[in-house]
Amino acid sequence: MLSRRSLIGLVAAVVSTFAVSLPARAEMETEARAFIQKLADTAMNNVAVKGISNEDRANRFRTLFVDTFDLPEIGKLVLARHWRVATPEQQQEFLRLFEDIQVYTWTRRFKDYSGETLEILGVQPESGGDFLVDSRMLREKLEPIAVSWRVRREGDVFKVLDIKVEGASMALTHRSEYGSVIQSAGGRVDGLLQALRKKVAQLRAETLAAAN
Repeated sequence: MLSRRSLIGLVAAVVSTFAVSLPARAEMETEARAFIQKLADTAMNNVAVKGISNEDRANRFRTLFVDTFDLPEIGKLVLARHWRVATPEQQQEFLRLFEDIQVYTWTRRFKDYSGETLEILGVQPESGGDFLVDSRMLREKLEPIAVSWRVRREGDVFKVLDIKVEGASMALTHRSEYGSVIQSAGGRVDGLLQALRKKVAQLRAETLAAAN
């Protein structure tokens, strides 16, 4: 049983830890907010601009995507149990193909953007030290789109782990889709990689052949 002195010491330690953690957490929440705002501003001002070629737009988005998204961790989330049975070579090819699919898909979307802005609504701490940055995409004459960003701090920088658009998780949506492909291929990861190679070739051809 704790003595009075021990109990006082324990309470003091807890209060001290809590007092120190609050400013640290508040600072990280501010940094998470600033990270997403900068990501959005860069996308709108550098990728969604008019008058550049689709190839240039794709290259600009690729740089932004690689710099701000935790691709290896996203790969693990998307492939789930299949990531653990995939060979290192299959894992690396999956990450390359997944990156290409995101690049060419979003290149075409950014080409059609016009005057959209991102409004940050708030930041919530999540399990494992992650943060959920809630925002909405403001559009002219259209209803806003709710977008939530799951981010994690790695050293001195934040990285995006997942995006939820109107509640739909990018990682979970891809996990379901890719899991079905693997199941249809008899549980073979190679079956998914083959399908993704075809998808990348199609998206790349359509994106780069489209009018700028």
